[in-house]
Amino acid sequence: MVPIRDNNPTKITPYVTYGLIAVNVLAFIYEASLPPQALNGFLHLAAVVPRELTLSFGGISVHQPVPEWATLITSQFLHGGFLHLAGNMLFLWIFGNNVEDKLGHAKYLLFYLSCGVLASLTQWFFAQDSSIPSLGASGAIAGVMGAYILRFPNAEVLGVVPLGFFFPTFRVPAYFFLGFWFLEQAFYGLTSLEARTNIGMESGGIAYWAHAGGFIFGAILGPLLGLFSDKSQEESWYK
Repeated sequence: MVPIRDNNPTKITPYVTYGLIAVNVLAFIYEASLPPQALNGFLHLAAVVPRELTLSFGGISVHQPVPEWATLITSQFLHGGFLHLAGNMLFLWIFGNNVEDKLGHAKYLLFYLSCGVLASLTQWFFAQDSSIPSLGASGAIAGVMGAYILRFPNAEVLGVVPLGFFFPTFRVPAYFFLGFWFLEQAFYGLTSLEARTNIGMESGGIAYWAHAGGFIFGAILGPLLGLFSDKSQEESWYK
């Protein structure tokens, strides 16, 4: 199922959501400009490498120009391919503006980055010895989705199901679309554990636990930052 749009208008211009999309696109353009060897080195530098993060938590530095803890932020703006980028930005475009509308610009940015960090740490917890870089905005965006399902459970989501040459559309409430998405991530994450495989990039390139963790933390952090506040929506950075 691929979302196309929702029927949930906002009262403010979602500058932060637009800015996040722009930064992700610019970062991907930079990645695409690098030759393969340089790209590989860049990803190992700026993405989360679980094993290096584990060593840093134990007080052992790998002497990278970018500190291991900083990759919890930088990795959120990197992507492994065009479809990876496009899918993430589509979800952010559809669901991010409404969460930003309720939290306000500054708190939304804090919320987004925090969800991304916590999602990466969730993924790290299940693959602490992996040496394969973990990257992408999906953990942070999963946090946005976790907040969205709490605040707008009955908002209508228009989507499409690609079936070969046919693309039937559907309309479902957000709680169904996002709830199904979360259960799918949790299921595949548990399946990976039962199969005794490493998670994320080592199990098909999808960080299921980052998705599930980001979603849960988004549902927790959103209300703490004022997701359910009924204050008037103003075009300002604080609410």
